[in-house]
Amino acid sequence: MRLNLNQSPIMTIDLHNMQTAEAKKYLQQKLDSAPKEVREIEVIHGYHSGKALMNMVRKSFNHPRIKSKSIGLNQGSTTFILK
Repeated sequence: MRLNLNQSPIMTIDLHNMQTAEAKKYLQQKLDSAPKEVREIEVIHGYHSGKALMNMVRKSFNHPRIKSKSIGLNQGSTTFILK
């Protein structure tokens, strides 16, 4: 974990080499167990080897803790802003 500018912990989750269903289950587990102090999760899903993971993370994946999703300049990652 690292800290953002507000000194809140940021988690990083790497989904490389996972199938979509496996990645969805893994994300669900990580969000369910993420400490309450964590306010951001950077999800690394890749981009060059296909867009299935990216589309799942950005479009169809939902969880009660996700307030919003942020897409930066790196097309291979998405940041979840948590409640």
